[in-house]
Amino acid sequence: MPFKTPFLAGALAALLMPAMAQTAAPVVRDEFFWLGEINKATAVINTDEGLLDKSMTPRIAAGIAKVLQDGAQPKAKRPSTVITFEPLLIEAAGQDVTLLHAGRSSQDMHATYRAAILRDGLLDLAEQLNKTSGAMVKLAEKHAGTIVPNYTNGVAAQPNSYGHYLLGHAAGLERDAQRIRETYARVDRSPMGTTVLNGTSWPLNRTRMADYLGFAATVDNAYDAAQISSADEPVEVGAVLTSIALHTGGFIEDVMSQYSQSRPWILLQEGGGNTYVSSAMPQKRNPGLLNNTRRDASQVIALAMVPLLQAHNLPPGMPDAKEVKSNGEMVRSTIGVLRQWERILGAMVISPERALEELNSDWTASQELADVLMRKHKLPFRVGHHFASEVVEYAKAKDIKPLDFPYAEAQRIYADTVKGSSYAQVLPM
Repeated sequence: MPFKTPFLAGALAALLMPAMAQTAAPVVRDEFFWLGEINKATAVINTDEGLLDKSMTPRIAAGIAKVLQDGAQPKAKRPSTVITFEPLLIEAAGQDVTLLHAGRSSQDMHATYRAAILRDGLLDLAEQLNKTSGAMVKLAEKHAGTIVPNYTNGVAAQPNSYGHYLLGHAAGLERDAQRIRETYARVDRSPMGTTVLNGTSWPLNRTRMADYLGFAATVDNAYDAAQISSADEPVEVGAVLTSIALHTGGFIEDVMSQYSQSRPWILLQEGGGNTYVSSAMPQKRNPGLLNNTRRDASQVIALAMVPLLQAHNLPPGMPDAKEVKSNGEMVRSTIGVLRQWERILGAMVISPERALEELNSDWTASQELADVLMRKHKLPFRVGHHFASEVVEYAKAKDIKPLDFPYAEAQRIYADTVKGSSYAQVLPM
């Protein structure tokens, strides 16, 4: 947005740019950073809007720049609240610097930096989720033709393409991505200018402030801005993180079930921190990466519950659920879990031959008997299902594998199944 008074653009930029360019190190976008951004934006906007005497602006801007330069030094203190940041401004620019506090309070300023920091976290989360999803889709493409057992209720149920299975998990992650986008839109609203509870008589340009701070919109209701929305946001983010953690744990446990078998069809590539050798049993290769990722996913769920429990049964305005540190930790932990999941996908070793061997050793395709009899021969599904069930029961009692089952026995079982009914008395397949 252009300055109304052209000379201000150059004057303020000359004073404030050193604070942004004094180091080549990555900018830490913490509370201190955002308090600086809010004060810089306030100096520019209020001067341009006629709310701050332009004769005072250079000294105030120089004071802001000094505080930010000092805070950027190694091991420097970086105050995280308005009441600890403001004394540094006063020391650098005198009491006149508090003229910036027109229509502001700790309530809207803290709510603003909480939203901004949470917004940054959601962007980092979305980036890693995209990488993990991409790795999953790539692996699915590689194994589109790999047929493996799938399980329901912990029991081998049906054969499936491993690629199709992975795309099912990718669909779950896509819903997580949708949730991130939806949550981001609600977080990406500026509370600045709402003051405490009911707004201010100062004619602040809230839209311009939101634009300067990179927000897409403003929070409409002043009471909502710092009292309700600021507590809602971490709770909603926690729900998104919980979904990601649950998807992670479900995938890992499906892989882990193979490690209980003597001849699994899917394992992690050994070494490289993926597995480790037992200290006592030389034959064991423990899946450390899987165990650690599952543990960390469970930790995410625990962390995501914190703002929910903190906000529970409290009146609006309490700070319990709004802490930047704990709310940031739950997001960072989830990013770490997704990074580990991406690593798991790159380390998986799948044996199509062993998977097919397991399928051929069990009756996971038996439902197809009932489906074919109904689709091609109009036999009601439940009748066909009963026939298939009897075949499986007989086969397991006699230790007969699917490829070895005698057709004569199938004919006999079918005849017994439909005896006395109006359906075809001879097995029609």
